[in-house]
Amino acid sequence: MNKDKTNHFNSKQQRLAELAKALAHPARVAILQTLAAADECICGDFVDQLPLSQSTVSQHLKELKNAGLICASAHPPKMFYCLNKEVWKEWEELQQLVFPKGGKTAEVL
Repeated sequence: MNKDKTNHFNSKQQRLAELAKALAHPARVAILQTLAAADECICGDFVDQLPLSQSTVSQHLKELKNAGLICASAHPPKMFYCLNKEVWKEWEELQQLVFPKGGKTAEVL
């Protein structure tokens, strides 16, 4: 019997885990680094830089978009991607659950 135990964790813990999962692949980290250096990119930009197929890059972009870490806007025939700065602020705040600033110990729940 497989029980869903995520309901035992608060919404901040669940969101931090969701974002961390989206970041848990080096290709996604590389995509985010590229987006941080540029205002926006298309899928082909990442395909040119990464040793991955277009379909694999698209899947990684989908994961990042589903987590809210990036935004996509369609300008047919291309899709443009950029960082979602609001979610990156949220990410920084949520990290304080584990790594509080000022060298304090994280609050145990």
